[in-house]
Parts: sequence; structure tokens; C-alpha cells
Amino acid sequence: MEQVIKSVNKISPDIVVITGDLTIDGYLSEFEAAKKWIDRIQCSRKLIVPGNHDARNAGYACFEEFFGSRSKTLRYDNITVVGVDSSQPDLNEGHVGREKYEWIREKFQTGDFKIFTLHHHLIPVPKTGRERDVLVDAGDVLELLTELGVNLVLCGHKHVPWVWELGDMVILNAGTASSKRIKGRIKQSYNIIEIDEKIRIHRVSPNGIAEKTFEKKLQSNRGVQIET
Repeated sequence: MEQVIKSVNKISPDIVVITGDLTIDGYLSEFEAAKKWIDRIQCSRKLIVPGNHDARNAGYACFEEFFGSRSKTLRYDNITVVGVDSSQPDLNEGHVGREKYEWIREKFQTGDFKIFTLHHHLIPVPKTGRERDVLVDAGDVLELLTELGVNLVLCGHKHVPWVWELGDMVILNAGTASSKRIKGRIKQSYNIIEIDEKIRIHRVSPNGIAEKTFEKKLQSNRGVQIET
């Protein structure tokens, strides 16, 4: 985390998105430690959603105490980011739920570049073994996001970085920036997303070494840099 924070601050991103699992077991002391780390990231625009580990042991209440609402929005420079809590207390599998669909629809009533973020993955991720924890209402959520013209989905959960294209929508799964729970020889990493006339995704090791993994031309000119 020391290396991650140093390299992120050197990049100076416009937005920081953290897609959850700030803790192992959702205990108060873990949230206190996570808050200290995250406060050291020098970015005034942070969007943080909880993961399944953060919902253990009533950790969802601690999350709200330290990081605010579990579902939230952020708007900056023609970018709208909608973050949703997909966790369920003491369960590994994810669920957005029909009660949130209209809220998501309302928040995306904009002509901005649209980013949807949650902890759980919407599409199975290679190199992660037997699929057990994909979002239980993934089909309905994907239908909704497609209808709303969402450009980019940010998720995590499986600790394996991967990019899918589903029609015009890019789905980016984050690896893990600091956990030792990695698959095989896949290294710790975070993603940098640059959005201007193109969307470019770079996979970055904790010490700041970046490798471009995806590029796609967009229709309009933009200029935003995001770390996730």
C-alpha cells in the first residue's frame, strides 16, 4: 500500500474509484486502518463502494460511518459515475436488486460519459476457477446498463484484472492492489483509465510501472484520468 499510494499520488488522477473489499472481515479496526490508508490518497474526488468482505460482521454499518452511503454518485467534467453496493451481509455472492434499478436509471439521465461501478463482477473472469459468485441478477443489470447507454463498468471481487467488451460497453475487472490473495503468478495491480477522444486502460503495478491493456476510440472529446 505504501507503493500504491506513492504511485497514485504521483499520477494525480481526477477521480479515484475503489470497488470494495477494504477489509477482510468487516471489523471496526479494519475499517479504521483502511480509512487511514485511503485518506493518504491525494484526490478530492473518490467514489468507494463496499465489497462482500466489508459486509461481514455488520461491517456495512462501519462502512457508512467511515465512507458514507454504500451507493452514491459522482459527477466531474462530463463524467457521471454511479456506484452501487452489490454486497449482502455475510454472503459472498452479489446482488444489486430491483429496488435499486430506478435509482440507477434516474442517476444516468444525462448526456455524460457514463461509468457504473460495483464490487461484484457482471461477467465471469478467466483464471478464477469455478464460477460461484457472479452477480445473481447480472442479466437484468446488464440489460439495464445497455438500455441506459453506460460506457464503462468497473468491478472487482475476483482479484484478476480483465477487460471485456459487450457491444459498446467496456467492462473492466480490477485485480488487487495490495492483497496477497492472488491467483497463480498474476501480480498485484490497479488500473488507470484515460478518457479523451479514446478510452485507454493501463494496468499498473504497485510501484507505478504501467502497461497499456486496452484502447478504444470514442465519439466525443474528453479529458479525464481515473485510478481504480
